Amino acid sequence: MKKVFLPFLTLLILLFAANEQANAQTPYRTAIGLGVDVGDGQSLFGPQIKHSFGGENAGNAQVLFGDHITVLGVDYSYNQRIAGTNGLSWYVGVGPQLSFIDHGKWDDDWYDDDKHWDDDDHVDFAIRPAVGLEFRIPRTPLAMHFDWKPWWNLSHGSHFEPSRFSLGFKFVLK
Repeated sequence: MKKVFLPFLTLLILLFAANEQANAQTPYRTAIGLGVDVGDGQSLFGPQIKHSFGGENAGNAQVLFGDHITVLGVDYSYNQRIAGTNGLSWYVGVGPQLSFIDHGKWDDDWYDDDKHWDDDDHVDFAIRPAVGLEFRIPRTPLAMHFDWKPWWNLSHGSHFEPSRFSLGFKFVLK
């Protein structure tokens, strides 16, 4: 499991070490919080961090957990404030993700006398486009987002799942 978190930890250190200043296109420079991925299939929950690289460009990293699955993902997003609003912006982005699947379970069916360990562990690679809205609550260090984030799995029986959405609740650091 240490190998899963090492790339994420490295990314966090690089993000905090960056000295670029965000301009008016992003409502903050760095925020951390909770990500929730919902839709067809199980819901996933976990920590996330978003960092502006200046202008409209931002990166988002998350580690999501579910039943027998851990998902490690990073995204690039293009962000733009919505004119005439206070703290509301839209974004579009895309990024890769790795899903570590642990299907290992004890097969104990009542009709099967052959009890055995069912081991189908594997890693899936997916691309996740995203289109969404983000709102930073004015004069507070709080932000939230909602997006449509389909899941395009490219390994182990490639498939496209359009019914996936993401919610995020963030605390703004800078």
